[in-house]
Amino acid sequence: MFYDRKDAGKKLAAALKEYKDKDVLILAIPKGGIEVAIEVAKYLNADFSLAIVRKLPFPDEPEGGFGAIAEDGSIYINSETSRYLDDETIKIIVDEQKNEIKRRISVLRNGKPLPELKDRTVILIDDGIAAGSSMRAAIMLLRNNGTKKIVVASPVAGEEIILKLKKLADKIVILEIPQFFRAVAQVYQNWYDVSDREALELIKGFTNKENNEN
Repeated sequence: MFYDRKDAGKKLAAALKEYKDKDVLILAIPKGGIEVAIEVAKYLNADFSLAIVRKLPFPDEPEGGFGAIAEDGSIYINSETSRYLDDETIKIIVDEQKNEIKRRISVLRNGKPLPELKDRTVILIDDGIAAGSSMRAAIMLLRNNGTKKIVVASPVAGEEIILKLKKLADKIVILEIPQFFRAVAQVYQNWYDVSDREALELIKGFTNKENNEN
């Protein structure tokens, strides 16, 4: 469906054209969401930053998760998937992810705080929404900071999670809703995990382009 994240970002940007030159803020959920969000921010002529959110992984199955936590401490825990974990295990995992959030703020955002969120229209972008825990935590972060309008946008998501997110966000924009949706990677021809170095190069390239144009 998409060649890579850049291709998906260009297509997502076209679907969000109503926000072009409307002083919106694009928030990428790193690291997969960065390249998608940059393409959207370029097309919309929008402000850009990162919302640092971390999945809460199972101890023995890190690819899966039972919730997510955002950088302001907003936390979503799925009561169904977390019921097999004791409170101490959950606390250990939460503390580990808090430390990783601090690291990512330092590395990916150069230690800078989030832009002003109060009374703004914010478009939250990830490269795909599977279980939706990270997006839920990100929405909570925005609600807690007085965001006026929350738009959730992604190249792909499952129908079930879309229905759940519609109750939390003000608008949902999804390009592809596969009938049999197993993993975000299935809709990308060129899929890979994004390293810190690659993420920083993407951000630096976008920032330099913005500075040169201004």
